[in-house]
Amino acid sequence: MSDYLVKSTAANGMFRAYAVDATNLVNEAHRIHDTWSAATAALGRSLVGTLLLSTSGLQGQGRLTAKIQGNGPVEYIVCDGDAAGNVRGYVKNPHVNLPLNAKGKIDVKGAVGTEGVLSITKFTPGDKTPYTGEVNLVSGELGEDFTYYLAQSEQIPSAMGLSVFVNPDETVEVAGGFLVQALPGASDEALTKLEAAIKDLPLVSDLLREGKTPEDILKLIFKDDELKVHETLPVQFKCDCSKERFTNAMATLKPADLQEMIDKDNGAEAVCQFCGKRYQFSAAELRGMIKYQQMNKD
Repeated sequence: MSDYLVKSTAANGMFRAYAVDATNLVNEAHRIHDTWSAATAALGRSLVGTLLLSTSGLQGQGRLTAKIQGNGPVEYIVCDGDAAGNVRGYVKNPHVNLPLNAKGKIDVKGAVGTEGVLSITKFTPGDKTPYTGEVNLVSGELGEDFTYYLAQSEQIPSAMGLSVFVNPDETVEVAGGFLVQALPGASDEALTKLEAAIKDLPLVSDLLREGKTPEDILKLIFKDDELKVHETLPVQFKCDCSKERFTNAMATLKPADLQEMIDKDNGAEAVCQFCGKRYQFSAAELRGMIKYQQMNKD
């Protein structure tokens, strides 16, 4: 089944709630970056968290970048997401595999670390200066860290659950998550009820492995409360890199650096960190960049 995200409201409009099955896109990220289990789970949770933030908090052509930088062996993770359900990401050290934690699960906390920062940068078309919010990591498990970000930087009472199940052959069996946010008017009774429901909720990965859908997960959270599904959105790992973008970036290099590429390698190769795609630049193309800079300088 294709990956998709569900947007809904619940409990007579006191909450907005999202749930997503992101199995294929996380498996695609694993394939592209050749991640090992702990890195796969950390990158996968980051991709799902970014997807939930971007589809809930952005509109139109807006984008956001999430960066998790901890003191664990993966070092850092970077993910981009947009309102349309597209997400991409990479991890600095993809080859991280750790012993299972005390609960017999992949040690994401050990991979990410417990000291560091989570930063979210939002890019809105028309705004010259992007907005960045930053919080310290509170657990390294990532779901709690994204939740803390929403509470501290955006002042939104929220709960986020992220989960990835990695098979013995390193492939991703399931991946997904949920995000619930309180809307103005949410009663203390409703908040208490929601907190208890989320506390009792099995791992999202366990539910997906049982065949549960994003809709089923939301129904388990809200139980007998009214749930209204407003939109079902396909989601995917998608990179928008292009040779044109790399050309624009390389054209900002110093002429001496471009000339060095010509002298040493008779050209250059640029590799996208997000998707691994390679772009070749001939010596003639590099000379053209140098000539363009000189013309503009004059």
